[in-house]
Amino acid sequence: MPLHVEQFRYGHDNLGYLIYGRTEAMAVDGGAWQEILEFVSGHSLKLRYVTHTHGHHDHIEGSEQLLEASGARLLSFNELRDGAAITLDGEPVHVYRTPGHSIDSVCFHAGRYLLSGDTLFNGTIGNCFSGNLRAFHESIGRLMSLPEDTVVFPGHDYVELAIAFARHLEPENRDVNAYMSNYEPDCVRSLLRDEFKVNPYMRFNDPKLIEILKKRELPVDTEWERWQSLMAIEE
Repeated sequence: MPLHVEQFRYGHDNLGYLIYGRTEAMAVDGGAWQEILEFVSGHSLKLRYVTHTHGHHDHIEGSEQLLEASGARLLSFNELRDGAAITLDGEPVHVYRTPGHSIDSVCFHAGRYLLSGDTLFNGTIGNCFSGNLRAFHESIGRLMSLPEDTVVFPGHDYVELAIAFARHLEPENRDVNAYMSNYEPDCVRSLLRDEFKVNPYMRFNDPKLIEILKKRELPVDTEWERWQSLMAIEE
């Protein structure tokens, strides 16, 4: 039986998740801990693990309540080894360490579903709070290599702000309207193939984006230069 993902909104724009199979579940960024526990109980699931996409306060809140109420085990960053798999009902949840937004950023890949935390949002990426642009570039490149039908579940709902920036940067991009027509605040997600059409930070090799950077007199000779140029525009 394939694994499923349930999304939970908390705070203003935070998004937390439950990955679950037939009987077992794992909470990721459990700020909506009450709703998560209700879902677990209502679907006769055993919450086995609690973990986070990174250690920023808005992503670790709720963990103590989940652990106390369920008896689940906390999976810390040190236990989330790159390339490892967490098993739920015999199905793997793959762990990718994706430093950039933070040193301890992690993404979780279950079947078609990618829980991308604050590494990759729908239409944009996270801020580089780690200061390591090179690592962030490599992390985004790693996610870009996933199948194009991958469903991207982000750590925040920043879609409207992201698309406003994409329109400002590339007003002639006709894919932007189609992208927004698929936006559902009740379940925020996108397909990776659509990120390649709209998200500037996944299009640094796109000739159209390269021309935009050239017009702004920004370096474009190498992929690394184009990445830095895009990040400089955001700043």
